[in-house]
Amino acid sequence: MPEPVSSAPAPRHRLGEVGLAFLKLGLTSFGGPIAHLGYFRSEFVERRRWLGDAQYADLVALCQFLPGPASSQVGMALGMLRAGWGGALLAWLAFTLPSALLLLALALGAAGSAHWLTPGVLHGLKIVAVAVVTQAVHGMGKNLCPDRPRAGLAVLCAALLLLWPGAWTQGAVIAAAAATGYCLLPPPAVTARTASIDFGISRTAGAVLLTLFLALLVLLPLVAWRHPSLPVQAAAVFYQAGSLVFGGGHVVLPLLQAGVVEPGWIDADRFLAGYAAAQAVPGPLFTLAAYLGAVLPLDAGLRGWPGGLLALVCIFVPAALLVLGALPFWESLRDNLGVRKALAGINAAVVGILAAALYDPVWTSAIHGRADMALALLCFGLLVWGRAAPISVVGLGALAGALFL
Repeated sequence: MPEPVSSAPAPRHRLGEVGLAFLKLGLTSFGGPIAHLGYFRSEFVERRRWLGDAQYADLVALCQFLPGPASSQVGMALGMLRAGWGGALLAWLAFTLPSALLLLALALGAAGSAHWLTPGVLHGLKIVAVAVVTQAVHGMGKNLCPDRPRAGLAVLCAALLLLWPGAWTQGAVIAAAAATGYCLLPPPAVTARTASIDFGISRTAGAVLLTLFLALLVLLPLVAWRHPSLPVQAAAVFYQAGSLVFGGGHVVLPLLQAGVVEPGWIDADRFLAGYAAAQAVPGPLFTLAAYLGAVLPLDAGLRGWPGGLLALVCIFVPAALLVLGALPFWESLRDNLGVRKALAGINAAVVGILAAALYDPVWTSAIHGRADMALALLCFGLLVWGRAAPISVVGLGALAGALFL
């Protein structure tokens, strides 16, 4: 297939096409961010030919480099390419709302009844979370820590986080790993240069978006400190989680756990039940924020679905600001040796962060005996070697919990 090259902005009148394409993906894209990127390639490179393979790979590389949900950021960029600013917004809405609405409904059911989950079903869902996070650590460890220096850095990061858990420790670990990668690690191989794409975003607009991202990252915690109401604090927590997550949706687990469980806003059982349920719905794992926001004990006017929408917007806004702000600068940034070396360190830290979260809170709250371990191993085997759909594994875990645990 010839490589499409765009020398001028793509047509901006195809909002309907963008909306329908991403709604289909939002309803059917199970399997996590790596699977989502595969679905996107099939739809937009092979079927619709909005861009070529090498151009798509460059776009994925940018979104993997940036913090935030990589698949959602790729979707926003593709919507921008096809239909401008409205296309970026519509691509996000169509891809995100199906799973967000399902998790909101789940949360509202939880709020409406104290017995929406039996203890056995709840425990089964927590065991599924063990298998899912183990699969993520296993896969990401192979891809992101292929040599001893990076594997050792990942182990060190995990140890530090287990000794000093918390969101600020995670941020410090990521920064230290970036510095370590820049100074000590060899850079990844450079990919071949491809034809550039005009996304229709000027460098001035990109700089404004990146400045706004940084301003909110600094100002929201300050406002929450000066005005410690729960809605403001929650907005700061979800914005920070969306700003600091490298490596995909699963890595948001420890950041959100530190933000909403450690202060006592949500108990660990309800948090892990929502995380496990998020595996059973299509679309981005970041929509877990909709569930968490809806079950937060907010003021009466924000309790329930308004709180869910607040959390959902706050966790995705930094992703949008970053990817749309970075697009005009990526052409030169991707070839920078220091950036690629720092990214190698950050990716190793991501594996360490997820490994620490696998032990605490996921493992410690779910595995209490041999039956729990057996079910976790069965779910892990189905996911890794059986290639089972996550929704079927979640269903198996819930059923096994109801019948046997």
